[in-house]
Amino acid sequence: MIFVSTGCVKAKKIKDAISQLAKAGFKNIELSGGTKYYTDYENDLLRLQGKYDLNYQVHNYFPPPTKPFVLNLASLNNDIYQQSIQLCKNAIKLSKKLGGKRYGVHAGFLIDFKPKEAGAKINHRNLVDRNEALARFTDAWKEIGDEADGDVTLYVENNVFSSTNAKTFSGNNPFLLSDYQGYLELKEQVNFNLLLDLAHLKVSANSLKLDFVSEARKLLPLTNYVHLSDNDGFHDQNKKLEYDSNILNCLKGFDFQDGTLVIEVYEDLELVKSSFEIVQNYLRDIDK
Repeated sequence: MIFVSTGCVKAKKIKDAISQLAKAGFKNIELSGGTKYYTDYENDLLRLQGKYDLNYQVHNYFPPPTKPFVLNLASLNNDIYQQSIQLCKNAIKLSKKLGGKRYGVHAGFLIDFKPKEAGAKINHRNLVDRNEALARFTDAWKEIGDEADGDVTLYVENNVFSSTNAKTFSGNNPFLLSDYQGYLELKEQVNFNLLLDLAHLKVSANSLKLDFVSEARKLLPLTNYVHLSDNDGFHDQNKKLEYDSNILNCLKGFDFQDGTLVIEVYEDLELVKSSFEIVQNYLRDIDK
């Protein structure tokens, strides 16, 4: 099944993002970050779901908190840590109300940073102890797992380590789960399902001096949930997909007919549509 992220369109309120996507013909919508909190968002989600016969799934930083922060389930800052756990619990509760079957959240970080730094250059700060951060993530994962209680399947998404941040941190990766070794490290601590963002992996592999295709081939057999967009290999740019993209070529040989692919192209809506069609044609080809 192919979903389209609400991040693909610019809107202050989630209802406006969903309306744009629904009017463009998309039925499967992933609710993600990028919109502002307002009191009636839940009723709007349910109203639009009924009006357009939509399937929802909730992702990472949604529903938006009243006061923005950077979600970090490995944080050693107690305020950020508790806010992060509560946001995930709220997302799981919302998933149950909307009929969503999965919820994916980013792996934790060895630093805390400001919302304005998210997806951009992060100012240098010291990394916290890795083992302490992993222990925090492990405890948080158990707590949100109890909230899911088998009704919502939980996933951990791989982080992106950009070229700019690799320079800032002198190659010391401040993010958990950025590559295959990071997956193995986290898997030793907690039992989780992998949400593989191939665009994130393309950038991280380059920053970590790894072969992207090789990394993708190791991780793709471990997941049934993939995020798709493209970039220059240095920064996560959420660009459109092309037929000859190495992002898409990585999927060859893997059957995602029973899995979930999500378009995360943050460009013109027409480019979102063309990317959707390319992925749709890919699924048709492997079905022949």
